[in-house]
Amino acid sequence: MARDKVTEALLDGLRRALENPAEQRLYKSGKLEGLFPGRTGVNGEAAARALREGLLEVVRTELRGKTTCEWVRPTPRAVSFFHDHESPLRALQDLRDALQSSREAVPAWLADMRQQLRQTAEQLEHDAAAWLARLDALGRRVEEALAGLVRPALPEDLAASVPWGPSALDYLDRRQAAGASPCELPELFAALAETRPELSIVTFHDGLRRLHDHRALRLLAAEDDRALSRPEFALLDGSRVFYSVAI
Repeated sequence: MARDKVTEALLDGLRRALENPAEQRLYKSGKLEGLFPGRTGVNGEAAARALREGLLEVVRTELRGKTTCEWVRPTPRAVSFFHDHESPLRALQDLRDALQSSREAVPAWLADMRQQLRQTAEQLEHDAAAWLARLDALGRRVEEALAGLVRPALPEDLAASVPWGPSALDYLDRRQAAGASPCELPELFAALAETRPELSIVTFHDGLRRLHDHRALRLLAAEDDRALSRPEFALLDGSRVFYSVAI
């Protein structure tokens, strides 16, 4: 389905935001980079929509003369929005459905052609068989690709001890599909807390250790533990301080 220009501009801005989740200028200013090239037209509408729908949040503002410069960063909703519009898994699923519909239509098409062109029926049967073979071969390739994209379920004992584990892995999958860098622990906690408000940081840390030990995800050490924006989310393990996570 074709997307409107505002949605295209919005996706471009979110892609730049997710590639570097640190705070960035909302609009480009001269030689200074920003998520959207300008404040008017399609880009202005896209930026306004991103703020209105909670895809970007304003971190701080600066006043330059008469112009206000907003600094923003992406929210967990940005990951979901980008995934819903750009997911390779969804594209492959749509292609699989289209292939299945095409295959089911072949017999009816063949019967109609036999009735209209009886003299060429033998050639048509040959062509239809070859077409079906190509569709089947392509369908198998799509199924194999889908199998590679769908993450295996967690073991029952691990899923029981970390009930929010599948949701965490699904969020990291969608974030990775959007081209984002490793996810900081405060962001992952915020994404989970939207549906699990009872989740505590202690329980969160314990579950991350279990998932890390079973190699369902990787905990990443902070490069400089003195510069952590929310140190209460840092996970301590001996001399190491973990602050990010990745698939």
